[in-house]
Amino acid sequence: MMGFKPKSISAMLENVMYFELKRRGYEVYIDKNETKEIDFIAVRRDERIYIQVCRSMPEESDREIANLLEIRDHYPKYVVTLDELAGGNINGVKIVHMADFLLSSDY
Repeated sequence: MMGFKPKSISAMLENVMYFELKRRGYEVYIDKNETKEIDFIAVRRDERIYIQVCRSMPEESDREIANLLEIRDHYPKYVVTLDELAGGNINGVKIVHMADFLLSSDY
């Protein structure tokens, strides 16, 4: 319905993340308003995680993190990326490489 582009790396990454969250037993939702979107809200029993997926972290921009920072609860928030140089924690939002997320049960 949204015009999926099969050659879009970002769309492929989002599909991988969606299926991984489903495999881990989460119910998966998105949140979207006029200008902002949370790629995934994953809920399983009494836990919830928020995930933004991006190919690389945009330089000089907090576009991927800003949406997550606006959420005022204390559930874990992640930006999952293919960016080899990205990592760490920005105001409580964990930046994680896609391979690390997929291979770890800690997330």
